Amino acid sequence: MNGSLPIVRDVAALRAAAAAWRAGGKSVALVPTMGALHEGHLSLIRAAKARCERVVASLFVNPRQFAPQEDFDRYPRNEAGDAALLASAGCDLLFAPDRAAMYPDGFATSVIVANVSTPLEGEFRPHFFAGVATVVTKLLVQCSPDAAFFGEKDYQQLLVIRRLARDLDIPVEIVGCETVREPDGLAMSSRNAYLAPAQRAIAVELSLALKQAAAAIRAGRPIAETETDMRARLAAAGFDAVDYAAACDAETLAPMADLSRPGRLLVAAWIGKTRLIDNWPV
Repeated sequence: MNGSLPIVRDVAALRAAAAAWRAGGKSVALVPTMGALHEGHLSLIRAAKARCERVVASLFVNPRQFAPQEDFDRYPRNEAGDAALLASAGCDLLFAPDRAAMYPDGFATSVIVANVSTPLEGEFRPHFFAGVATVVTKLLVQCSPDAAFFGEKDYQQLLVIRRLARDLDIPVEIVGCETVREPDGLAMSSRNAYLAPAQRAIAVELSLALKQAAAAIRAGRPIAETETDMRARLAAAGFDAVDYAAACDAETLAPMADLSRPGRLLVAAWIGKTRLIDNWPV
């Protein structure tokens, strides 16, 4: 327990709690997280609470979505602090399994979502979406929620999760919620904690470049030139590398051809050893 928030650590206890709620006629929402919670996560809890009568948050730093050279070991962890924040936002239950509960000895299954997972993050982090899709599928099956809530900051991830739920006939509504931003526009992210003050001043250029590019496309600037402009602006601002800065179809993530369909600008860039992502609608 943490204050008034119950914590369960095994699948049987999670299923028992959710089943008891459903037997009492209550709707159930799930908000998956990796902890290091901030206002963006808490906004998902509040959105879930507005839609459903009971809210489960999961806290699991998923090793399967980190490559060996990535930041799994230094990813920020503070379960007690996270539990207190969740309780304050109206969460009803925290599911905080350990690695053995999620991936017991002999675990041998991966969920692969083709097409929408291939470009962008799929190119630069080819391991990532198999890890995300596998753990989210497990969480949806374990909890059997009526709805699950995800932030649009991880826009490609949201599309992957929507596709897996649809393709695997998992009876859950996947709800995307708007990115929560700092007052200057920087998208809230657990990895922002890695940024030194000078790097934090550079990071805000990510959202500014996206907004400028969206306005340019709507004003008629060629899409390819706008993508080049985004890269140039980020380099000039002090980003050390840009993995991608792309205009994509908002549903398929195919390259955006024109304004006949909704588009999405997506970007991933490095400041020192910190990789930040963001996106903006067109």
